[in-house]
Amino acid sequence: MAIFLTKQSKVLVQGMTGAEGMRHTRRMLAAGTDVVGGVNPRKAGTTVDLDGRSVPVFGSVREAVDATGADVTVVFVPPPFAKAAVLEAVDARIGLAVVITEGIPVHDTVAFQAHARAHGTRIIGPNCPGLISPGQSNAGIIPADIAAEPGRIGLVSKSGTLTYQLMYELREHGFSSAVGIGGDPVVGTTHIDCLSAFEADPDTDLIVMIGEIGGDAEERAADHIAAHITKPVIAYIAGFTAPEGKTMGHAGAIVSGSSGTAEGKRKALEAAGVQVGATPTETAALVRARLASPQDLAHD
Repeated sequence: MAIFLTKQSKVLVQGMTGAEGMRHTRRMLAAGTDVVGGVNPRKAGTTVDLDGRSVPVFGSVREAVDATGADVTVVFVPPPFAKAAVLEAVDARIGLAVVITEGIPVHDTVAFQAHARAHGTRIIGPNCPGLISPGQSNAGIIPADIAAEPGRIGLVSKSGTLTYQLMYELREHGFSSAVGIGGDPVVGTTHIDCLSAFEADPDTDLIVMIGEIGGDAEERAADHIAAHITKPVIAYIAGFTAPEGKTMGHAGAIVSGSSGTAEGKRKALEAAGVQVGATPTETAALVRARLASPQDLAHD
């Protein structure tokens, strides 16, 4: 099993004919993803040859869904047009929309997130690397070759780069799914959503959670872990050396006073029974040590 994305997922790419969309569609296909089409109204009715596979281009998401049965879309649409692209996907009853685009205005994100929630569409992102279920499917820009084998670790991360690093450092163990939720102030899928999904997944034995400074998402996740998660969780929080009041990397990574600090997040997680690594490499070492003790993986 996996969470959110499986071998059966039929994937569209909105913006497939652009440079980034084309490049990453090739990578998704190479990872075994069932990419059933792209969407570009100006190129409707054409096909694109991607390393020997001919992928049709549709004029709208609705047309693509009707023709292919697509249930996932990956959005590589520039920020001014991203809101319309996501709304179109939601109205076509796409179940999962992975919004890679960064720089989307927050008010646009709030609008399409509300529309998605009202119609039952899960949003991953925006400003995210997407998600991968190794050996099954890859929707986004996560390099499949860093952890191509399936395993029993579930990973949820705000940071794309740290997603890649932890997957690489733990490549010998493999992953059930890895989800990059994005670092914007408003995201569609949270740490808590992924923690709950991994808790329910019988093929996930241990969860790795990567957070960063800013906001209170990690503190809320800690409360959820204490109340609802029985599987071991190991975490890393990026930003221990970040100066107060500075936005660091992601739009949501801003610290104000004592709110949103890495130290505060670490204390909240440790109080919930989560081991927190001081560095990504130390975090990976904690995971390996826990996996080496099967009795420590048993549910409470």
